[in-house]
Amino acid sequence: MALQEKYNPHNPANREQKSPAPSRKLKSFKDGDMQVIIGWILRIGVVTSMVIVFIGGVLFIFRHGHSIPDYRHFNGVPDFIRTPGGIINGILTFKGQAIIQAGIVLLIATPIIRVAFSAIGFLIEKDYLYTAITLVVLLIIVASMLGGHIG
Repeated sequence: MALQEKYNPHNPANREQKSPAPSRKLKSFKDGDMQVIIGWILRIGVVTSMVIVFIGGVLFIFRHGHSIPDYRHFNGVPDFIRTPGGIINGILTFKGQAIIQAGIVLLIATPIIRVAFSAIGFLIEKDYLYTAITLVVLLIIVASMLGGHIG
């Protein structure tokens, strides 16, 4: 099996050859491009949520690390992390539990953002069947999220 030589623009024998990589136009959005962007969306979402949860955990331990828990009384989830407004207010006041909750919300939102971007990518590719299927999946996700607040 013969090894192929790589293109070297500084080699005099290759000066007449063109670069092996074709020039890409901005309009040529391919499936591979969409997969790369989706991969980056997932990576950035997971790593960002992990960093946010870590920072919230450090703040929570810094403020409450020396307190002794009272297991005789069940306190449940604090009210300030049950609503988006409470989470934002808790973040602004540097409450560790609110920051942890924001990281978890971002972690849950990451695959939903991925589905939304997939729909946009399929629309750009003019693949209307997959655009419709992806929008149905996104509608099911949103209906499930809203349905959880009804019951």
